[in-house]
Amino acid sequence: MICRLMFFCCLLSLPSMAATYDLPLEGSNLIGRTQFHKVEAGETMAQIAKKYDVGFLSLMAANKGVDPFLPDEDYVLTIPSQIILPHSVREGIVINLAELRLYYFERDKVHVFPVGIGRIGRDTPEMETTISQKRPNPTWTPTDTIRKEYLAKGITLPPVVPAGPENPLGEYALRLAYGAGDYLIHGTNKDFGIGLRVSSGCIRMEPQDIEWLFNQVALGVKVTIIDEPVKMSLEPDRSVFIEAHEPLTRSDGSKKRLVIPDELTWWLDEFGYSDAKARAVIMTQNGVPTEVVPPSFGEPI
Repeated sequence: MICRLMFFCCLLSLPSMAATYDLPLEGSNLIGRTQFHKVEAGETMAQIAKKYDVGFLSLMAANKGVDPFLPDEDYVLTIPSQIILPHSVREGIVINLAELRLYYFERDKVHVFPVGIGRIGRDTPEMETTISQKRPNPTWTPTDTIRKEYLAKGITLPPVVPAGPENPLGEYALRLAYGAGDYLIHGTNKDFGIGLRVSSGCIRMEPQDIEWLFNQVALGVKVTIIDEPVKMSLEPDRSVFIEAHEPLTRSDGSKKRLVIPDELTWWLDEFGYSDAKARAVIMTQNGVPTEVVPPSFGEPI
């Protein structure tokens, strides 16, 4: 399936675009709104994802069972354009590995980008760090391990890959201060990989997305990388929403357990609500915020 997806993206060359939202009112974590789209003759899910500025894989997750290459005409797709903000400080760059999204917080706005992350065996680590270097037209110095991997495929890499169309870092790179500075947020010279686990641990962005971000951020901007497959929001009207994503498989084969957040368990117990809706959302893992407690307090459900 992944191979078919990569081939399809190569043919279309339809990059996912960022979406910009107003930050919610104090006490709220919901941004955007769910939209719906009736498939027209000849439309593909890649084209529809581009139209609504959502990631292609996010659209697939929100519409499980739909053929991504030939969706049925007149079928109504759910557009995952409503999002629960991650449980993190709303400052600088926040990357949630589980949902393959990067958030950039800017005054009263938040910009949301689809990203590619490290593959199994090259997991992108969780971290709190800053941007230590901005590099336009970066060169690439492959590590010994990467050179061996390429050599096994019959490709001999030079000690340094110069800037240009053959450079996998693309035209812009932001170096993170974490560890020895081996991790970057960078572009790509490929037409696929965004929204997938394909990198050697770095954060990969579409060329036009990294160009925009590169020109917005300054040295020292805070970068927080988390792995939060289940997000919850208790809204000001006392309604509760949950958004669940498929957990990442780590290098040791483990996955984060998808459980109802403790805060919600306490809330449900206190007011006598069933946890059936919350459990269903977690099992579905469609990445769409779902209301599990209504805004008004009626009879327990």
